[in-house]
Amino acid sequence: MKVIVFADVTDPWAYIGSTRFERAAAMFSILTGEPVELTYRAFQVEPDEPSDGRLLLEALEERLGGRDKVDLINAQVTAAARITGIDLNFDEAVQANSFDAWRLLTWADEAGPGLQRDLAHQLWRGHFLEGADIGDHFTLATRAALVGLELETAEALLASTEYADEVRTQRETGEALGITQLPYIAIEQQWTLTGVQSQNDYVQALHQIYTEWKGAEAAD
Repeated sequence: MKVIVFADVTDPWAYIGSTRFERAAAMFSILTGEPVELTYRAFQVEPDEPSDGRLLLEALEERLGGRDKVDLINAQVTAAARITGIDLNFDEAVQANSFDAWRLLTWADEAGPGLQRDLAHQLWRGHFLEGADIGDHFTLATRAALVGLELETAEALLASTEYADEVRTQRETGEALGITQLPYIAIEQQWTLTGVQSQNDYVQALHQIYTEWKGAEAAD
């Protein structure tokens, strides 16, 4: 079963929902024996976000119109993350544009099984927990090396424009699909799951889709 997940490494809901879906997919595979081949694709929530090292909370206050609104949203996100087993630390999070991160993630998808997923989680954890600037090329290359990718290759890629067109295409595809919530999960190019759901709901949805998918194959 092939699955494409549109997400962003600077979006906490994408982090939470993607983590829940990955766990659900693993459980589904154990129960059915059907492997789930998962690929991440870019959908930048803030494509014009600067990578200026500014604290994310300060930027959000300006964007949302005050600290009270920011605190309310962050409390909701933090609660959802906590029950998923994810720690967040908004106090140290740094504003960053994710375009170069997605160039790296697109390369990671081609570099070997599991590398893209591992890098995505490195970037999510770095951005939302460790105060890492994931718009910074050195930070990105170092995170790539931590998951087993070649450091010098990552540095050379980031210094170039390699994979820029691919990331723009991914973003344009997401816009054409009318994505408004992340993660946006497309299964076998026929079924979609939008926004954060519970792990159990994801498991049930996968079972239902699997039944429909296999039924359509049998009918053919």
